[in-house]
Amino acid sequence: MAKIKKNSHKILYRKYSSNLKYVMMLFTVFVITLFLPKQPRFRYEFEKGKVWMNKDLISPFSFAILKTNPQVSIDKKNALKDVLPVYQYDQSISKNALEAFTNEFDIKWKSTQLDENDKVKFKTESYRLLDNIYQRGVISLNAKQQTNGKNYDFSLMEHNVAKQKNTQDVFTTETALLYFKHNFISPNQVMSDLVANLAEDHITPNIIFDERLTQVIQQNTVDNISTTKGMVQKGELIVSKNDVIDDEIYQKLESYKATYDAQTKTIGSRALVYLGQVVLVSFMLSILMSFLFLFRRDIFSDNRQLSLILIVTTGMLLALTWAIKMEIPSLYYIPFCVVPIIIRILFDTRLALYLHLLVILIAGFFVANSFEFVFYQVTAGMVAIFSIKNFVKRERFLVSALFILLAYFVSFVGIALLREGSFREIEWANFIPFIFSVLLSLLAYPLIYLFERIFGITSDVALIELTNTNNKLLRELAFKAPGTFQHSLQVANLAEAAIFKIGGNSVLVRAGALYHDIGKVDNPQYFIENQNTAVSPHDKLPYEQSAQIIIQHVHKGIEILRKNLIPEAIIDFIRTHHGNTRVDYFYQSFLKNSPEKFVDENIFRYPGPIPFSKETGVLMLADSVEAASRSLKNPDAQNINDIVERIINYKLEQNQLDNCDLTLKDIETIKLIFKTMLMSIYHVRIDYQQVL
Repeated sequence: MAKIKKNSHKILYRKYSSNLKYVMMLFTVFVITLFLPKQPRFRYEFEKGKVWMNKDLISPFSFAILKTNPQVSIDKKNALKDVLPVYQYDQSISKNALEAFTNEFDIKWKSTQLDENDKVKFKTESYRLLDNIYQRGVISLNAKQQTNGKNYDFSLMEHNVAKQKNTQDVFTTETALLYFKHNFISPNQVMSDLVANLAEDHITPNIIFDERLTQVIQQNTVDNISTTKGMVQKGELIVSKNDVIDDEIYQKLESYKATYDAQTKTIGSRALVYLGQVVLVSFMLSILMSFLFLFRRDIFSDNRQLSLILIVTTGMLLALTWAIKMEIPSLYYIPFCVVPIIIRILFDTRLALYLHLLVILIAGFFVANSFEFVFYQVTAGMVAIFSIKNFVKRERFLVSALFILLAYFVSFVGIALLREGSFREIEWANFIPFIFSVLLSLLAYPLIYLFERIFGITSDVALIELTNTNNKLLRELAFKAPGTFQHSLQVANLAEAAIFKIGGNSVLVRAGALYHDIGKVDNPQYFIENQNTAVSPHDKLPYEQSAQIIIQHVHKGIEILRKNLIPEAIIDFIRTHHGNTRVDYFYQSFLKNSPEKFVDENIFRYPGPIPFSKETGVLMLADSVEAASRSLKNPDAQNINDIVERIINYKLEQNQLDNCDLTLKDIETIKLIFKTMLMSIYHVRIDYQQVL
């Protein structure tokens, strides 16, 4: 059985890496379209008060005209007014009260001096009056029902039979007592007070409010309220071209849209809708891949960076899909500006704007008022990109959030005025989702850190952290090789000034300059800037070995940075800052002192590669010019001018700048900046005519 090679997966990856990007693209299309809503989208967009610019709209089917929410609310309110409160007639209360009255009557009578012969007569009379009161009914009035006065109608349930009554038709405890006192006739005041007090103690409501049944009837009434008013028949004209969309037409269009959406969920072909989504999403991603191939070949060739872009795009569209399915109140809660912020910080402005447009155009197919949605998101995304053009401080992120919020606010007010024509009609509560969206956009910051770690991409924020001279590696360089550290600082200043002038990533070039000679910490005494005596350790070594020690600082630097997990973007500066040039001092010394020996030039040549970007090219020039300037015994304007010209022209002659996109104009600008800065460093009075 054949053994699987240990690194076979790496071999397969290298072999098929060019095809992997297309697999990722197809997978992205599949994931996005799998979760997007599958019903056909309503094709028309309309606003109240605007002119209908489409052709005459004829209804393809019959549908009911929906009432507006205010209309439904008014109908519910009116219907609830007609629902009477329900009261139950409780006979057990009457029975218990009469029995208690009879028993207590006998006890109270004995405690008085009244004649026993009158007891039966007055007991029977008072019992009859109290029974009449309970037969008519005693109610406890409900303050909630007294909206139109003290008395109100109610529904009385007795033996599951409802009768409509008014509170005037029955007693309250107060009116029942007055009725009793008025109709009970006694021969003396003592008997009258005795019986009246007994009656008062035993008059209690026997018509009880049934709150649960009342609520059930009210709910049933509300549920049975019709939400429609009239019909539009099949073939009937809904709106004509150039008609102004008034309230009536607007409601017909809203009803038509609601019916269309409901029918297409069951009638429309999901397969064809899915096919349309696949076509559109594939088309948009194909344009993205073409853009990257033509203008950002570095990203197109790097599957890690490409996968990050596809993940960000897919994630935002899946968030939109989730919001649609969850039916959140407004899709403007979704922080669409996260996409341009992340891409701008991790890549560049042009790609951030392009990718943001791609996401918004796809999302526009699944939101209401898509033009308005696209306007909001495109303008906010552009402001987000511009506001973080120079993202060198963390508080810039909060400033960017404020700018995004301001962009939303300006768009919101402008669109509201365009639609309503009045400040009073603006519904300011509709701006709340934009505030939440801006707050959620702050999630981009932790996502940027996460993407940096996972995909090995270096942002400006990470580069700024690396340029801190209190960093562990830079502190070690300053301690072990102070001359190299000072040289690196000067190179960083020269390179940063040059790249800022000609255009490029100044933060990246500064970080690269600070670390480009980090490999010298291993053997600092073999490099002239760290030697404090006239005796050099190279004096005792063969020229070939000395050259290898010098060249070795490139390999050592790469090893140190990778061990400390420094991004590859910084390591590129170490690999390229000498290109594939020779260590000429030891090479020429070898030829001069050993002319009879065969020389292998590769022993004296750096491994390369040559610089392949503006930043790495500028660093090579700054490194060589700064090192050469230290050898000047008389650093006046003429000598500085000559050495800058000689060093840079030599690099051009050696074809070291062939792969970086520096123009001749850029090179002339670099020369001028180097000359000016070196003269300032060496306190030379600048003769501008000579420099120019």
